[in-house]
Amino acid sequence: MRNHGKRPVKNNEILFVKEHFPVASLQEQLDYAAEAGCVLELPPGIHSCAALKLPSGLHLHLAAGAVLRPVDGYAPYETNRIDVIAEKSDRAIILAKNEKNIRISGDGLVDAPGAEAIIGRLDDMGTHIPAEYRPRVLVFDGCENIRLEGFSIRQSPMWTIHLIGCRNVEIDGVRVTNDTEMPNTDGIVIDACEDVAIRNCHITTADDGIVLKTSMGPDGKTIGHCRNILVENTYIESNSCALKIGTESHGDFENIRFSRCRLMNSNRGMGIFSRDGGWIANILFDTIEVECFQTPDGFWGSGEAITVNCLDRRPGKIAGIVENIRFRNISGTMEGAINFVADSKAGIRNVDLSNITLKQVDGPLKGRTYDVRPTHFDLAPSPDAAGRANAWVKDADGKVIGLVPYPGGMPALFALNVENLTHDAIRFTRPDPLPEGFHPESDVIVNAYPTTWSVEQNI
Repeated sequence: MRNHGKRPVKNNEILFVKEHFPVASLQEQLDYAAEAGCVLELPPGIHSCAALKLPSGLHLHLAAGAVLRPVDGYAPYETNRIDVIAEKSDRAIILAKNEKNIRISGDGLVDAPGAEAIIGRLDDMGTHIPAEYRPRVLVFDGCENIRLEGFSIRQSPMWTIHLIGCRNVEIDGVRVTNDTEMPNTDGIVIDACEDVAIRNCHITTADDGIVLKTSMGPDGKTIGHCRNILVENTYIESNSCALKIGTESHGDFENIRFSRCRLMNSNRGMGIFSRDGGWIANILFDTIEVECFQTPDGFWGSGEAITVNCLDRRPGKIAGIVENIRFRNISGTMEGAINFVADSKAGIRNVDLSNITLKQVDGPLKGRTYDVRPTHFDLAPSPDAAGRANAWVKDADGKVIGLVPYPGGMPALFALNVENLTHDAIRFTRPDPLPEGFHPESDVIVNAYPTTWSVEQNI
């Protein structure tokens, strides 16, 4: 163990930055505290940093008033590369890779450089234009026994917390506050992980609040599966989807539970998006309150309380089946509708709705559409098309591809090609009289509808 001229320390002793480490870098302090089995505490004040690596055995405590402020830019994080690419990002500000037994606690703040990653604005789409390359803030890759509690992160330039192939993770009381017009600033991304519990968190962001993914690795294969995930007692505001599964869905998802959450001031409340072949099954949303409004077209969604859709976006890869999905004790308001759309032959089946009480309201944008993005158009837009890859693309008439008018107007519940949809105690309150563009019936069920959006499969 390098000692840097410090006195010997005892196991579990608290070490204070600057007091015990007057000249050592923050990285050296992290390494020393982890090896010594001590708690490293950042006291009140501003602590600047570039790329940081978290070693096994570390307990980092951010005291109230402590601000960890990473430097701006992409180049400073060259040493923190990640194999899973996200929106061209292959770097993290803070990274733990193949480590275990790490804890970050306290009431302090990670003040990320998100504002510096804004290079313009698209007024008609309602979003900022982000820099092409942006680092994620906090990434755990292939780690186990991780506990995050109490601290805050704000102004992330990209995904905020990203768990990749991790096991045994607890996140409790963490707060994420991002710019609500900055794309790709997802709050917590659970990517091919097992045994994860998220509780008592507060997330405000432009993109997805808490999202489960199963990404593809550099070898073109899935990096794993998502299993045994619990999210409860959490508050989310999102201009995209507050609680989401997909769209990256190369591996399976099973045994997922979302419980006692409040999804306020959000575009979509709950969403499941099957695209890449992974099986999605045994999912429960229970006791969820929603407040959903339609956003400008730069964000996916149309103010839906619940969205589940399944379509093929890659040649040679059929989307995974979605089955055994339950929604119960759902209440609140929505400007859009509940919709289930099975465009792929993989299909959606065995969906149960129980004790649903929703008020459908007329919003100012009056889109009256359901949103099937992302499709193959978003993966590889034509060079002359207006838009941004994996976000939105406009057709020759200037309309966003993937926003589909409801047939005959917008109902409260729309189901297309869903096998075995059951419901009990569903209560919709709709405007009276119905606004223009609303369907006269609250429920519209369509079966045997031909494939429209899925890419043609020759397999």
